[in-house]
Amino acid sequence: MPTHSAPGGRRPTLLRRHRETSPLPGSRSVLIRNPQGPPADGTAQPGLRGELSTPKVAALSLSAAAPLVAIAGTVPLSIAIGDGAGVPGTYFLATLTLLCFAVGYAAISRRIFSSGGFYTYILKSLGRPPAAAAGVLALIAYNALVIALAGGIGYFTQLVIRMLLDRNPPWWPLSFLFIAVMAVMGYRKIELSGRVLAVLMALEISILVILDTAIVITEGASAFPAAALAPHTVFSGAPGVALMFAFGSFCGFEAIAVYARETRNPERSIPRATYASVLTIGVFFCLTSWIAVGALGVDNARAAAEEKQGLLFPGLARNYLGTTMMSVFDVLIITSAFACLLAAHNAASRYLYTLGREGLMPSAVGRTHPSHHSPHTASLAQSTLCVAVVAAYALADLDPYRNLTTTMSGVSTLGIVLLEALVSGAVVTYFWKDPARHWWRTVAAPSLGCAGLLAATVLIWLNFDTLAGTESALVNSFPWLVVTLALAAAGWTLLLRLRNPASYARFGSTVDDQEDAAPPPPTR
Repeated sequence: MPTHSAPGGRRPTLLRRHRETSPLPGSRSVLIRNPQGPPADGTAQPGLRGELSTPKVAALSLSAAAPLVAIAGTVPLSIAIGDGAGVPGTYFLATLTLLCFAVGYAAISRRIFSSGGFYTYILKSLGRPPAAAAGVLALIAYNALVIALAGGIGYFTQLVIRMLLDRNPPWWPLSFLFIAVMAVMGYRKIELSGRVLAVLMALEISILVILDTAIVITEGASAFPAAALAPHTVFSGAPGVALMFAFGSFCGFEAIAVYARETRNPERSIPRATYASVLTIGVFFCLTSWIAVGALGVDNARAAAEEKQGLLFPGLARNYLGTTMMSVFDVLIITSAFACLLAAHNAASRYLYTLGREGLMPSAVGRTHPSHHSPHTASLAQSTLCVAVVAAYALADLDPYRNLTTTMSGVSTLGIVLLEALVSGAVVTYFWKDPARHWWRTVAAPSLGCAGLLAATVLIWLNFDTLAGTESALVNSFPWLVVTLALAAAGWTLLLRLRNPASYARFGSTVDDQEDAAPPPPTR
Protein backbone atom coordinates (compact mmCIF):
# COMPACT_ATOMS: atom_id res chain seq x y z
CA MET A 1 0.00 0.00 0.00
CA PRO A 2 1.55 3.35 -0.96
CA THR A 3 2.11 5.96 1.74
CA HIS A 4 2.77 9.67 1.64
CA SER A 5 4.91 11.51 4.14
CA ALA A 6 3.29 14.18 6.24
CA PRO A 7 5.08 17.48 6.92
CA GLY A 8 8.06 17.11 9.22
CA GLY A 9 8.85 13.59 8.09
CA ARG A 10 5.92 11.96 9.92
CA ARG A 11 3.80 9.30 8.35
CA PRO A 12 0.06 9.28 8.98
CA THR A 13 -1.16 6.24 10.89
CA LEU A 14 -2.69 3.67 8.56
CA LEU A 15 -5.98 2.16 9.65
CA ARG A 16 -5.52 -1.53 9.95
CA ARG A 17 -7.99 -4.10 8.80
CA HIS A 18 -10.85 -4.44 11.26
CA ARG A 19 -11.44 -8.05 12.17
CA GLU A 20 -15.00 -9.19 12.46
CA THR A 21 -14.50 -11.56 15.39
CA SER A 22 -14.57 -9.67 18.69
CA PRO A 23 -11.82 -10.87 21.04
CA LEU A 24 -14.07 -11.01 24.09
CA PRO A 25 -17.83 -10.74 24.41
CA GLY A 26 -19.01 -7.17 24.69
CA SER A 27 -15.79 -5.61 23.40
CA ARG A 28 -15.31 -3.38 20.40
CA SER A 29 -12.30 -2.65 18.26
CA VAL A 30 -10.41 0.61 18.81
CA LEU A 31 -7.11 1.54 17.17
CA ILE A 32 -4.48 3.03 19.45
CA ARG A 33 -2.39 5.39 17.39
CA ASN A 34 1.24 6.34 17.75
CA PRO A 35 1.06 10.12 18.23
CA GLN A 36 4.78 10.59 18.61
CA GLY A 37 5.64 9.12 15.23
CA PRO A 38 9.16 8.02 14.37
CA PRO A 39 12.17 8.06 16.69
CA ALA A 40 13.66 11.35 17.74
CA ASP A 41 16.21 11.35 14.92
CA GLY A 42 13.40 11.89 12.44
CA THR A 43 13.99 8.65 10.57
CA ALA A 44 10.74 7.09 9.44
CA GLN A 45 10.64 3.49 10.54
CA PRO A 46 8.62 0.82 8.77
CA GLY A 47 7.93 -1.08 12.01
CA LEU A 48 8.12 -4.80 12.66
CA ARG A 49 6.22 -6.92 10.15
CA GLY A 50 5.93 -10.59 9.44
CA GLU A 51 3.63 -13.43 8.44
CA LEU A 52 4.16 -15.92 11.24
CA SER A 53 1.51 -18.63 11.50
CA THR A 54 0.31 -20.21 14.74
CA PRO A 55 2.62 -23.28 14.39
CA LYS A 56 5.65 -21.04 13.82
CA VAL A 57 4.78 -18.83 16.78
CA ALA A 58 4.35 -21.96 18.91
CA ALA A 59 7.73 -23.24 17.67
CA LEU A 60 9.38 -19.96 18.72
CA SER A 61 7.75 -20.24 22.14
CA LEU A 62 8.54 -23.93 22.68
CA SER A 63 12.11 -23.47 21.50
CA ALA A 64 12.71 -20.77 24.09
CA ALA A 65 11.77 -23.25 26.83
CA ALA A 66 14.07 -25.92 25.28
CA PRO A 67 12.25 -29.02 26.58
CA LEU A 68 15.07 -31.44 25.71
CA VAL A 69 17.78 -29.33 27.37
CA ALA A 70 15.59 -28.71 30.42
CA ILE A 71 14.70 -32.38 30.78
CA ALA A 72 18.28 -33.58 30.33
CA GLY A 73 19.78 -30.88 32.55
CA THR A 74 17.15 -29.86 35.09
CA VAL A 75 15.16 -33.03 35.86
CA PRO A 76 18.21 -34.97 37.18
CA LEU A 77 19.19 -32.01 39.36
CA SER A 78 15.65 -31.65 40.66
CA ILE A 79 15.50 -35.35 41.53
CA ALA A 80 18.93 -35.27 43.19
CA ILE A 81 18.56 -32.21 45.43
CA GLY A 82 14.80 -31.62 45.32
CA ASP A 83 12.03 -34.03 46.19
CA GLY A 84 13.50 -37.15 44.58
CA ALA A 85 10.89 -39.38 42.95
CA GLY A 86 8.23 -36.70 43.58
CA VAL A 87 9.49 -34.48 40.74
CA PRO A 88 6.61 -35.44 38.36
CA GLY A 89 4.16 -34.07 40.93
CA THR A 90 6.02 -30.76 41.23
CA TYR A 91 5.97 -30.36 37.45
CA PHE A 92 2.23 -31.00 37.55
CA LEU A 93 1.76 -28.22 40.15
CA ALA A 94 3.89 -25.83 38.08
CA THR A 95 1.89 -26.69 34.95
CA LEU A 96 -1.42 -25.94 36.70
CA THR A 97 -0.09 -22.59 37.93
CA LEU A 98 1.19 -21.59 34.50
CA LEU A 99 -2.07 -22.66 32.86
CA CYS A 100 -3.83 -20.17 35.14
CA PHE A 101 -1.28 -17.58 34.08
CA ALA A 102 -1.86 -18.53 30.42
CA VAL A 103 -5.63 -17.93 30.71
CA GLY A 104 -5.13 -14.28 31.70
CA TYR A 105 -2.18 -13.91 29.32
CA ALA A 106 -4.32 -15.12 26.42
CA ALA A 107 -7.12 -12.72 27.36
CA ILE A 108 -4.92 -9.62 27.33
CA SER A 109 -2.98 -10.77 24.25
CA ARG A 110 -6.28 -10.66 22.33
CA ARG A 111 -6.57 -6.98 23.20
CA ILE A 112 -3.01 -5.65 22.89
CA PHE A 113 -0.66 -6.50 20.02
CA SER A 114 2.87 -5.24 20.57
CA SER A 115 6.52 -6.17 20.28
CA GLY A 116 6.81 -4.84 23.85
CA GLY A 117 5.21 -7.95 25.35
CA PHE A 118 5.11 -7.78 29.14
CA TYR A 119 6.27 -4.16 29.12
CA THR A 120 3.25 -3.05 27.09
CA TYR A 121 0.75 -5.09 29.10
CA ILE A 122 1.96 -3.51 32.33
CA LEU A 123 2.08 -0.05 30.72
CA LYS A 124 -1.56 -0.27 29.65
CA SER A 125 -2.78 -1.53 33.01
CA LEU A 126 -0.51 -0.38 35.83
CA GLY A 127 0.96 2.77 34.30
CA ARG A 128 4.33 4.16 33.29
CA PRO A 129 6.56 3.70 36.38
CA PRO A 130 5.76 -0.04 36.82
CA ALA A 131 6.15 -0.46 33.04
CA ALA A 132 9.62 1.10 33.13
CA ALA A 133 10.60 -1.28 35.93
CA ALA A 134 9.16 -4.24 34.00
CA GLY A 135 10.95 -3.20 30.81
CA VAL A 136 14.34 -3.10 32.53
CA LEU A 137 13.57 -6.36 34.35
CA ALA A 138 12.68 -8.05 31.03
CA LEU A 139 15.78 -6.68 29.35
CA ILE A 140 18.05 -8.03 32.09
CA ALA A 141 16.27 -11.40 32.30
CA TYR A 142 16.25 -12.20 28.58
CA ASN A 143 19.80 -10.97 27.99
CA ALA A 144 20.94 -13.10 30.91
CA LEU A 145 19.14 -16.07 29.35
CA VAL A 146 20.89 -15.57 26.00
CA ILE A 147 24.30 -15.25 27.67
CA ALA A 148 23.66 -18.36 29.77
CA LEU A 149 22.77 -20.33 26.66
CA ALA A 150 25.76 -18.97 24.73
CA GLY A 151 28.07 -20.38 27.39
CA GLY A 152 26.09 -23.57 27.80
CA ILE A 153 26.01 -24.47 24.11
CA GLY A 154 29.79 -24.15 23.88
CA TYR A 155 30.18 -26.37 26.93
CA PHE A 156 27.76 -29.08 25.75
CA THR A 157 29.16 -29.07 22.20
CA GLN A 158 32.63 -29.54 23.66
CA LEU A 159 31.37 -32.57 25.64
CA VAL A 160 29.68 -34.15 22.62
CA ILE A 161 32.77 -33.69 20.42
CA ARG A 162 34.87 -35.26 23.17
CA MET A 163 32.53 -38.28 23.43
CA LEU A 164 31.94 -38.85 19.72
CA LEU A 165 35.20 -37.73 18.10
CA ASP A 166 37.68 -38.04 20.97
CA ARG A 167 38.73 -34.41 20.53
CA ASN A 168 38.77 -31.70 23.18
CA PRO A 169 38.43 -28.24 21.60
CA PRO A 170 38.10 -25.18 23.85
CA TRP A 171 34.50 -24.18 24.55
CA TRP A 172 34.63 -20.52 23.62
CA PRO A 173 35.23 -20.82 19.82
CA LEU A 174 32.20 -23.11 19.71
CA SER A 175 30.15 -20.51 21.57
CA PHE A 176 31.31 -17.82 19.13
CA LEU A 177 30.30 -20.03 16.20
CA PHE A 178 26.73 -20.43 17.46
CA ILE A 179 26.52 -16.73 18.37
CA ALA A 180 27.49 -15.88 14.78
CA VAL A 181 24.73 -18.09 13.36
CA MET A 182 22.31 -16.60 15.89
CA ALA A 183 23.30 -13.07 14.86
CA VAL A 184 22.74 -13.75 11.16
CA MET A 185 19.31 -15.30 11.73
CA GLY A 186 18.27 -12.65 14.25
CA TYR A 187 19.16 -9.90 11.77
CA ARG A 188 16.92 -11.31 9.06
CA LYS A 189 13.17 -11.81 8.80
CA ILE A 190 11.53 -13.60 11.71
CA GLU A 191 10.02 -16.18 9.31
CA LEU A 192 13.50 -17.67 8.79
CA SER A 193 13.90 -18.25 12.53
CA GLY A 194 10.38 -19.66 12.68
CA ARG A 195 11.06 -22.23 9.95
CA VAL A 196 14.38 -23.37 11.43
CA LEU A 197 12.99 -23.59 14.96
CA ALA A 198 9.93 -25.55 13.79
CA VAL A 199 12.22 -28.23 12.30
CA LEU A 200 14.49 -28.36 15.37
CA MET A 201 11.49 -28.52 17.71
CA ALA A 202 10.00 -31.43 15.74
CA LEU A 203 13.28 -33.36 16.12
CA GLU A 204 13.50 -32.48 19.80
CA ILE A 205 10.00 -33.69 20.58
CA SER A 206 10.44 -36.80 18.42
CA ILE A 207 13.47 -38.08 20.36
CA LEU A 208 11.64 -37.58 23.66
CA VAL A 209 8.60 -39.47 22.35
CA ILE A 210 10.83 -42.28 21.10
CA LEU A 211 12.65 -42.56 24.44
CA ASP A 212 9.43 -42.45 26.47
CA THR A 213 7.82 -45.07 24.23
CA ALA A 214 10.82 -47.41 24.48
CA ILE A 215 10.79 -47.23 28.28
CA VAL A 216 7.02 -47.84 28.45
CA ILE A 217 7.26 -50.82 26.08
CA THR A 218 10.07 -52.32 28.13
CA GLU A 219 8.81 -51.56 31.64
CA GLY A 220 5.07 -51.73 31.07
CA ALA A 221 2.83 -50.37 33.83
CA SER A 222 5.80 -49.97 36.18
CA ALA A 223 6.88 -47.00 34.02
CA PHE A 224 4.08 -45.06 35.73
CA PRO A 225 4.60 -45.58 39.48
CA ALA A 226 1.67 -44.22 41.47
CA ALA A 227 3.98 -43.58 44.42
CA ALA A 228 5.69 -40.77 42.47
CA LEU A 229 2.46 -38.73 42.57
CA ALA A 230 1.58 -39.46 46.19
CA PRO A 231 1.57 -36.31 48.39
CA HIS A 232 4.06 -37.80 50.85
CA THR A 233 6.51 -38.28 47.94
CA VAL A 234 5.88 -34.95 46.19
CA PHE A 235 6.40 -32.99 49.43
CA SER A 236 9.36 -35.01 50.69
CA GLY A 237 12.97 -33.88 50.68
CA ALA A 238 13.22 -30.28 49.45
CA PRO A 239 9.98 -29.62 47.50
CA GLY A 240 10.69 -25.89 47.40
CA VAL A 241 13.88 -26.50 45.44
CA ALA A 242 12.06 -28.89 43.09
CA LEU A 243 9.28 -26.35 42.46
CA MET A 244 11.90 -23.70 41.78
CA PHE A 245 13.47 -25.88 39.10
CA ALA A 246 10.03 -26.78 37.71
CA PHE A 247 9.05 -23.14 37.17
CA GLY A 248 12.50 -22.38 35.80
CA SER A 249 12.08 -25.14 33.21
CA PHE A 250 9.17 -23.26 31.62
CA CYS A 251 11.04 -19.97 31.27
CA GLY A 252 11.01 -18.71 27.69
CA PHE A 253 7.52 -19.67 26.48
CA GLU A 254 6.03 -16.44 27.86
CA ALA A 255 8.03 -14.33 25.36
CA ILE A 256 5.49 -15.32 22.72
CA ALA A 257 3.73 -11.93 22.93
CA VAL A 258 6.73 -10.05 21.50
CA TYR A 259 5.96 -11.60 18.09
CA ALA A 260 2.44 -10.15 17.91
CA ARG A 261 3.42 -7.47 15.37
CA GLU A 262 5.03 -10.14 13.17
CA THR A 263 2.16 -12.62 13.31
CA ARG A 264 -0.48 -13.05 10.64
CA ASN A 265 -3.49 -13.10 13.01
CA PRO A 266 -2.16 -12.17 16.46
CA GLU A 267 -5.57 -12.10 18.17
CA ARG A 268 -5.94 -15.80 17.39
CA SER A 269 -2.37 -17.07 16.96
CA ILE A 270 -0.87 -15.68 20.20
CA PRO A 271 -3.51 -17.15 22.57
CA ARG A 272 -3.58 -20.49 20.73
CA ALA A 273 0.20 -20.76 20.68
CA THR A 274 0.32 -19.83 24.38
CA TYR A 275 -1.99 -22.67 25.38
CA ALA A 276 -0.22 -25.08 23.01
CA SER A 277 3.17 -24.19 24.49
CA VAL A 278 2.19 -24.53 28.14
CA LEU A 279 0.34 -27.80 27.57
CA THR A 280 3.09 -29.30 25.40
CA ILE A 281 5.87 -28.34 27.81
CA GLY A 282 3.86 -29.39 30.85
CA VAL A 283 2.82 -32.75 29.41
CA PHE A 284 6.35 -33.60 28.32
CA PHE A 285 7.91 -32.60 31.63
CA CYS A 286 5.31 -34.48 33.68
CA LEU A 287 5.28 -37.63 31.55
CA THR A 288 9.00 -37.84 30.83
CA SER A 289 10.02 -37.25 34.45
CA TRP A 290 7.38 -39.78 35.58
CA ILE A 291 8.58 -42.40 33.10
CA ALA A 292 12.22 -41.72 34.04
CA VAL A 293 11.40 -42.29 37.71
CA GLY A 294 9.67 -45.52 36.67
CA ALA A 295 12.76 -46.63 34.76
CA LEU A 296 15.07 -45.81 37.69
CA GLY A 297 12.74 -47.04 40.43
CA VAL A 298 11.07 -44.84 43.03
CA ASP A 299 13.46 -45.90 45.79
CA ASN A 300 16.57 -45.59 43.58
CA ALA A 301 15.75 -42.40 41.66
CA ARG A 302 17.52 -39.93 43.94
CA ALA A 303 20.71 -41.99 44.23
CA ALA A 304 20.85 -42.55 40.45
CA ALA A 305 20.37 -38.84 39.74
CA GLU A 306 23.03 -37.86 42.27
CA GLU A 307 25.50 -40.27 40.67
CA LYS A 308 24.86 -39.59 36.96
CA GLN A 309 23.54 -35.98 37.02
CA GLY A 310 23.67 -34.60 33.45
CA LEU A 311 24.42 -38.04 32.03
CA LEU A 312 21.20 -39.53 33.42
CA PHE A 313 19.07 -39.17 30.29
CA PRO A 314 21.81 -39.99 27.77
CA GLY A 315 22.34 -43.13 29.87
CA LEU A 316 18.63 -43.97 29.67
CA ALA A 317 18.81 -43.44 25.89
CA ARG A 318 21.73 -45.88 25.68
CA ASN A 319 20.00 -48.48 27.86
CA TYR A 320 16.64 -48.40 26.09
CA LEU A 321 17.53 -47.24 22.55
CA GLY A 322 21.13 -48.30 21.98
CA THR A 323 24.46 -46.53 21.50
CA THR A 324 23.55 -45.00 18.12
CA MET A 325 20.39 -43.36 19.44
CA MET A 326 22.32 -42.14 22.47
CA SER A 327 24.63 -40.30 20.06
CA VAL A 328 21.59 -38.85 18.29
CA PHE A 329 20.20 -37.80 21.68
CA ASP A 330 23.47 -36.03 22.52
CA VAL A 331 23.51 -34.15 19.20
CA LEU A 332 19.87 -33.11 19.60
CA ILE A 333 20.70 -31.62 23.00
CA ILE A 334 22.99 -29.24 21.11
CA THR A 335 20.35 -28.37 18.50
CA SER A 336 17.84 -27.87 21.33
CA ALA A 337 20.25 -25.49 23.05
CA PHE A 338 20.71 -23.57 19.79
CA ALA A 339 16.95 -23.37 19.24
CA CYS A 340 16.60 -21.94 22.73
CA LEU A 341 19.50 -19.55 22.12
CA LEU A 342 17.94 -18.21 18.93
CA ALA A 343 14.45 -17.87 20.43
CA ALA A 344 15.81 -16.08 23.52
CA HIS A 345 17.87 -13.77 21.29
CA ASN A 346 14.78 -12.86 19.28
CA ALA A 347 12.87 -12.03 22.47
CA ALA A 348 15.73 -10.01 23.98
CA SER A 349 16.15 -8.06 20.73
CA ARG A 350 12.48 -7.12 20.65
CA TYR A 351 12.49 -5.89 24.23
CA LEU A 352 15.62 -3.85 23.48
CA TYR A 353 13.91 -2.50 20.33
CA THR A 354 10.83 -1.44 22.30
CA LEU A 355 12.82 0.26 25.06
CA GLY A 356 14.89 2.04 22.40
CA ARG A 357 11.70 3.50 20.95
CA GLU A 358 10.56 4.48 24.44
CA GLY A 359 13.75 6.33 25.32
CA LEU A 360 14.79 3.92 28.07
CA MET A 361 17.64 2.77 25.81
CA PRO A 362 19.53 4.55 22.97
CA SER A 363 17.19 5.38 20.08
CA ALA A 364 19.47 3.61 17.58
CA VAL A 365 18.27 0.20 18.83
CA GLY A 366 14.67 1.22 18.14
CA ARG A 367 15.08 0.98 14.36
CA THR A 368 13.84 -1.69 11.98
CA HIS A 369 15.45 -3.01 8.81
CA PRO A 370 13.86 -1.53 5.64
CA SER A 371 13.47 -4.90 3.90
CA HIS A 372 13.67 -7.56 6.63
CA HIS A 373 11.36 -5.54 8.95
CA SER A 374 13.38 -6.92 11.85
CA PRO A 375 14.87 -5.08 14.86
CA HIS A 376 18.29 -5.41 13.25
CA THR A 377 20.19 -2.85 15.32
CA ALA A 378 18.83 -4.30 18.56
CA SER A 379 19.78 -7.77 17.31
CA LEU A 380 23.33 -6.66 16.53
CA ALA A 381 23.64 -4.95 19.91
CA GLN A 382 22.46 -8.09 21.72
CA SER A 383 24.86 -10.30 19.73
CA THR A 384 27.73 -7.93 20.52
CA LEU A 385 26.91 -8.14 24.24
CA CYS A 386 27.04 -11.96 24.03
CA VAL A 387 30.44 -11.89 22.34
CA ALA A 388 31.78 -9.47 24.95
CA VAL A 389 30.60 -11.50 27.94
CA VAL A 390 31.75 -14.85 26.51
CA ALA A 391 35.14 -13.31 25.66
CA ALA A 392 35.49 -11.93 29.19
CA TYR A 393 34.76 -15.33 30.76
CA ALA A 394 37.14 -17.05 28.33
CA LEU A 395 39.96 -14.57 29.06
CA ALA A 396 39.39 -15.01 32.79
CA ASP A 397 39.56 -18.81 32.30
CA LEU A 398 36.24 -19.30 34.10
CA ASP A 399 34.16 -22.44 33.70
CA PRO A 400 31.43 -21.93 31.06
CA TYR A 401 28.92 -24.08 32.93
CA ARG A 402 29.53 -23.55 36.65
CA ASN A 403 30.52 -19.88 36.40
CA LEU A 404 28.56 -18.59 33.40
CA THR A 405 25.54 -20.71 32.53
CA THR A 406 24.27 -21.46 36.03
CA THR A 407 24.68 -17.89 37.30
CA MET A 408 23.00 -16.22 34.34
CA SER A 409 20.26 -18.87 34.34
CA GLY A 410 19.50 -17.98 37.95
CA VAL A 411 19.18 -14.28 37.12
CA SER A 412 17.00 -15.04 34.10
CA THR A 413 14.67 -17.42 35.96
CA LEU A 414 14.12 -14.97 38.81
CA GLY A 415 13.40 -12.08 36.44
CA ILE A 416 11.03 -13.98 34.16
CA VAL A 417 8.97 -15.58 36.95
CA LEU A 418 8.63 -12.20 38.68
CA LEU A 419 7.52 -10.65 35.38
CA GLU A 420 4.90 -13.38 34.93
CA ALA A 421 3.53 -12.60 38.40
CA LEU A 422 3.36 -8.86 37.61
CA VAL A 423 1.56 -9.51 34.32
CA SER A 424 -1.00 -11.74 36.03
CA GLY A 425 -1.79 -8.85 38.37
CA ALA A 426 -1.86 -6.46 35.42
CA VAL A 427 -4.49 -8.59 33.65
CA VAL A 428 -6.87 -8.31 36.61
CA THR A 429 -6.33 -4.54 36.77
CA TYR A 430 -6.75 -4.04 33.01
CA PHE A 431 -10.10 -5.80 32.81
CA TRP A 432 -11.49 -4.76 36.20
CA LYS A 433 -13.82 -2.05 34.84
CA ASP A 434 -14.17 -3.56 31.38
CA PRO A 435 -17.66 -4.75 30.35
CA ALA A 436 -16.00 -7.85 28.89
CA ARG A 437 -14.58 -8.86 32.30
CA HIS A 438 -15.05 -12.58 32.94
CA TRP A 439 -14.94 -14.14 36.42
CA TRP A 440 -12.53 -16.90 35.35
CA ARG A 441 -10.55 -15.61 32.36
CA THR A 442 -9.75 -12.14 33.68
CA VAL A 443 -10.14 -12.44 37.48
CA ALA A 444 -9.87 -15.87 39.12
CA ALA A 445 -7.36 -17.58 36.79
CA PRO A 446 -4.83 -14.71 36.65
CA SER A 447 -5.21 -14.17 40.42
CA LEU A 448 -4.40 -17.82 41.10
CA GLY A 449 -1.52 -17.63 38.64
CA CYS A 450 -0.21 -14.48 40.33
CA ALA A 451 -0.31 -16.11 43.78
CA GLY A 452 1.51 -19.21 42.53
CA LEU A 453 4.13 -17.21 40.66
CA LEU A 454 4.79 -14.92 43.64
CA ALA A 455 5.33 -18.03 45.74
CA ALA A 456 7.73 -19.30 43.07
CA THR A 457 9.56 -15.95 43.11
CA VAL A 458 10.09 -16.24 46.86
CA LEU A 459 11.36 -19.83 46.47
CA ILE A 460 13.78 -18.80 43.73
CA TRP A 461 15.05 -15.85 45.77
CA LEU A 462 15.57 -17.98 48.91
CA ASN A 463 17.28 -20.74 46.94
CA PHE A 464 19.18 -18.56 44.47
CA ASP A 465 22.51 -20.00 45.55
CA THR A 466 21.27 -23.48 44.62
CA LEU A 467 19.89 -22.31 41.28
CA ALA A 468 23.06 -20.35 40.46
CA GLY A 469 25.25 -23.23 41.66
CA THR A 470 27.58 -21.09 43.77
CA GLU A 471 28.11 -19.79 47.30
CA SER A 472 29.78 -16.58 46.08
CA ALA A 473 28.44 -13.58 48.00
CA LEU A 474 28.86 -11.42 44.89
CA VAL A 475 26.86 -13.75 42.65
CA ASN A 476 24.17 -14.27 45.27
CA SER A 477 23.70 -10.51 45.51
CA PHE A 478 22.54 -10.43 41.87
CA PRO A 479 18.80 -10.64 42.76
CA TRP A 480 19.14 -7.46 44.80
CA LEU A 481 21.00 -5.78 41.95
CA VAL A 482 18.32 -6.75 39.40
CA VAL A 483 15.48 -5.43 41.58
CA THR A 484 17.45 -2.26 42.36
CA LEU A 485 17.91 -1.51 38.66
CA ALA A 486 14.21 -2.11 37.99
CA LEU A 487 13.20 0.20 40.84
CA ALA A 488 15.69 2.80 39.60
CA ALA A 489 13.93 2.79 36.21
CA ALA A 490 10.58 3.35 37.94
CA GLY A 491 12.14 6.14 40.03
CA TRP A 492 13.56 7.80 36.92
CA THR A 493 10.09 7.78 35.38
CA LEU A 494 8.56 9.42 38.47
CA LEU A 495 11.32 12.04 38.41
CA LEU A 496 10.58 12.67 34.73
CA ARG A 497 6.93 13.29 35.61
CA LEU A 498 7.98 16.00 38.06
CA ARG A 499 10.69 17.67 35.99
CA ASN A 500 9.47 17.25 32.42
CA PRO A 501 5.72 16.53 32.25
CA ALA A 502 5.67 16.86 28.45
CA SER A 503 8.25 14.10 28.00
CA TYR A 504 6.49 12.00 30.61
CA ALA A 505 3.22 12.36 28.69
CA ARG A 506 4.91 11.06 25.54
CA PHE A 507 6.39 8.11 27.42
CA GLY A 508 4.47 5.06 26.26
CA SER A 509 3.15 6.65 23.07
CA THR A 510 5.78 5.06 20.83
CA VAL A 511 4.77 1.48 21.54
CA ASP A 512 3.87 0.01 18.17
CA ASP A 513 0.71 -1.63 19.39
CA GLN A 514 -2.78 -2.15 18.13
CA GLU A 515 -5.18 -2.53 21.01
CA ASP A 516 -8.74 -3.80 20.94
CA ALA A 517 -10.45 -2.24 23.91
CA ALA A 518 -13.72 -0.87 25.06
CA PRO A 519 -12.15 1.64 25.92
CA PRO A 520 -8.74 1.05 27.56
CA PRO A 521 -7.95 2.27 31.04
CA PRO A 522 -5.96 5.53 31.00
CA THR A 523 -2.18 5.23 31.09
CA ARG A 524 -1.04 6.75 34.36
